Parts: sequence; C-alpha cells; structure tokens
Amino acid sequence: MSQIDQFIADFASAVWGIPLVILLIGGGIFLLIYSRFLPFRYLGHSIEVLRGKYNNPDDPGDINHFQALSTALSSTVGMGNIAGVAVAIAVGGPGAIFWLWISAIVGMATKFFTNSLAVMYRGRDSEGKIQGGVMYFIVEGLGKKWKPLAAFFAIAGLVGALPVFNVNQLTQAINYILLEPNDIETGFMSSLIIGIALTLITTVVIIGGLDRISKTVSKLVPAMVALYFVSVLVILFVNYTVVFHYFGMIFTDAFAANNYKGDPLLGGVLGGLILLGIRRGAFSNEAGIGTATMAHGASKTSEPIREGLIAMLGPAIDTLVVCTLTAMAILVTGVWQTEDVNGVSLTAAAFEQGIPYIGNYLLLLCILAFSISSLFSYSYYGTKCLSFLIGAENKKYYNYVYILSIIVGATTSLSFILNLIDGFFALMAIPTMISTLIMAPRVMKAAKIYFKKYTP
Repeated sequence: MSQIDQFIADFASAVWGIPLVILLIGGGIFLLIYSRFLPFRYLGHSIEVLRGKYNNPDDPGDINHFQALSTALSSTVGMGNIAGVAVAIAVGGPGAIFWLWISAIVGMATKFFTNSLAVMYRGRDSEGKIQGGVMYFIVEGLGKKWKPLAAFFAIAGLVGALPVFNVNQLTQAINYILLEPNDIETGFMSSLIIGIALTLITTVVIIGGLDRISKTVSKLVPAMVALYFVSVLVILFVNYTVVFHYFGMIFTDAFAANNYKGDPLLGGVLGGLILLGIRRGAFSNEAGIGTATMAHGASKTSEPIREGLIAMLGPAIDTLVVCTLTAMAILVTGVWQTEDVNGVSLTAAAFEQGIPYIGNYLLLLCILAFSISSLFSYSYYGTKCLSFLIGAENKKYYNYVYILSIIVGATTSLSFILNLIDGFFALMAIPTMISTLIMAPRVMKAAKIYFKKYTP
C-alpha cells in the first residue's frame, strides 16, 4: 500500500508543476486584466441577479440562478474549507492563507469566463437534453476536432468527482468528535460503518437527480454557512486580543515562509508555499477546474453573461469568507502549532478550545451538512461526465462506482485521498483553462452587449 501511496503522491506533484501553475494562475490573471476587473465592477449587478430580479421561468435550463449557485457551492463549501484549510496551515503556516486568497481573487475572473461559456455553448446529450459543462462548450464552441480535449476533461472528471476526500474527513471528524470522547473504539470497523451509513443517505438523494439535489442543497448550504459563520465569530470574540496579530501574520508570513514545512519549489520554500496555497485554493473553490460549469450550465437563463456573474460569487463566498473563518479560528486558538493533529482534527481542536463543551458538536453539525451536500453534487458531476463519454442512457452506472467509493474514502488514508483528488483536479484544469483562454474574446464581446442592455 505504501508503494501505491508514493506513486499517487509523485503523480500529484508531477501534474502540479510550474506549467500548470502558469496556466491556472497566470491564465486567471490574464482573464482578470483582460476583463478590466469585471467581477469587481459588476458585483452589485450579480447580487441583483442572484436575488431573482431577472428570473424568467420560460428560459431554457433546469434550475434557477440561486439553485445553480447553491449546487456549485455545495461541492466547494465543504471539507475543502474546513479540512483543506487546516491542511494548508499545518503544512504552510499562516502565510498559506494569503496565497489561498490570491487564488480566489483570480478565480473570480476565471469562473466568470468558464461559466459564461457553459451557458453560451450548451450542447445536447444522447437523449436530446440540453447540457452544459466544459466538455460541451469545448465541442460546441471550438468544433468537433477538439472533442479529444473534451473527452480528456470528462475522463479526469470521473475520478475528480469522486467524494473520497469529503467522506474521509467526515469519518475522521465523527471519530474524533463523537466516538473517541465517548470511549467508543475507532478503527477500520467504525469507519466502515460510517461509510455504509453515508452510502445509504447519498443513494436516496442522488436517485432523484438534479432537481432533488438542487432543492436539498439550496436549503442546507445557506443555513450551515450561517451557523458556521456565527460559531467562528464567537471564537474570534473570545480570542479578540490576538485576532489582529494573526490576521497581520497571514500577510507577513506569506513572503517570509517561516512556518512552511513542505517541499521547496524552484529551490525555495516561498515557491513551495505559493504552490501549496494555489493547490488548496483550487480544491476549495474549484476555479479553473471546471466542475461548477456543469451546475451553472443547467441554470434557467438565456443570458450566458448573467450566469457567469452568478458563478463568480462562488470563490468570494467559498474562499474569501468561509476559508478565512476557518483559518482565523485555527490561528487565534493556537492549535495550528500542534504537531499531532491535521486536517479536520485541527479545526475540531480549534472549536473545542474556542467554544468549550459545544464547539465540537456545532462543527460536527456543519461538517455533516457540508460533506453530505458535497456528496450529492459530485454525483451529478460524475454522471454528466459519463453521459458525455458513453451516452446519457448509461449515466446510472457511474452512481454504482460513486457509492462504492464512499466506503473506500471512509477507510483509506488522508494522504492518498488528497493526492489522488489533487492530481485529477490538475488534469481537469488543463482543458478547462486552454479552451477558456481561446474563447475569452467571445465572452467579452457578449459581455459588452449584455451590460449595454441591462446596466446604465
């Protein structure tokens, strides 16, 4: 097993090299400048769209703007925000959060372009139903000669959409917060039982398809984000004397890299820290990865730019708000300097110290909601990838693999799971960013027409 772990770790390190960083972050910076900082200039308009001001029930698509964003957020506002941030701090220290922020700011522009394209170039599956996503806008926007690139994305998406990280960290959270303090033995058997329970819950929801998924998560995600927000505010209030110290440390340590414990990049620890922040940012908000295009591509709208504006809110909510909350809770309580905890256990330790007696249980409630909602959304992404490859009539077969992977995720090591998903996310980013950069002028042309029509 150790050889497999090492192979997957080497694979993740290889694909997350300098070329991908240039493509993902460099491409995002180009889109941000090319759009003249559009995500920030039209933030108010995007919120109006989200509130339903421009909803039209007769528009093509399956779900409204809010449901599309909720579905996309349910896959990003999850363990990437709680456990992923904890991993980033454990390895990189406070400075990792700064580079996480940079990835989010850049990612807002990337999401605007990718998700505008997801609606602009929707295709039809083998059953004749309208579908959106990277694989469809590659074929519809660039032509059938580019289909191998679309297929590359869909194949990588089959693995990237597996819920193994969320399940792994949820299992760890239940063991750490609920079972161990009550002297219940934890190990393979307890993890297996948790995996089976999650399998049953997920099966009930995903059988209902996108409509049931979107309705479930649109209620679940906002409520849990609110609970998580209030809980962290309590922790910050209790530790108010050190809040500004650690907030400032995020900036200073971002360039000093004094607390970085990972592998160097280009011979330096700063390069390694930057890469760590970018990797964890990509895992958190998925900007440039392309998964969210499959949710936003199903939105009820005839205006592609409108959906791009909605999608760009994702990294702001996901990374700039939720990830920052997690980071500050871990930093102000001092648990980030603990050597024997990592991942979700580190966040749990922060909540336990910040809100004695009930903090752990509040966190567990949020984790349950975030993780389970992610389980629902990722199944939808995987079935869309399989539908593109072998036909919509066969998409149900993905759910069998998906359900099996829940048990695998519950009983496998964190390092293996994290490297596996990191690696395939990187592969998904390649076709997403290449096709988006090629078609960026088309998005800007459509944006000029749209804003002339709908904004003063």
